[in-house]
Amino acid sequence: MLPPKNRLKKVRDFNLLMKYGRWANGWLFDLKYLRLDMVKEFFPKKVDVEEFQAQLLVAFTVGTKISKKAVVRNRLRRQMREVVRLLIKEDKLKKGYFLLFVARKEALDKEYLDIEREIKGLLAKAGTV
Repeated sequence: MLPPKNRLKKVRDFNLLMKYGRWANGWLFDLKYLRLDMVKEFFPKKVDVEEFQAQLLVAFTVGTKISKKAVVRNRLRRQMREVVRLLIKEDKLKKGYFLLFVARKEALDKEYLDIEREIKGLLAKAGTV
């Protein structure tokens, strides 16, 4: 599991990401990312700017179009989460980003190493590694 301080949960943060974020597309996943120092004027009014800008929040989605079975979707989500958790634990990801990983149908039958390679490639595209 990701540490709670690294989970993208708040609706206001999702709205900020969806409105101002950029896409990095891969073969197995898409990554919507937002570099927080680029949108300082849209920060919430009641938060400390330095603290807000220094966070790294991540979310994962696997839609029902990928698979109708929750077991399959949850397994893929757990694998994605584990790759990112290890990168955060090893301190290889830069702070100051909101990240949203969106799975594609091609990711279903892939091995863990393929998933890891794809996520690292997307993070490199986004400039977070």
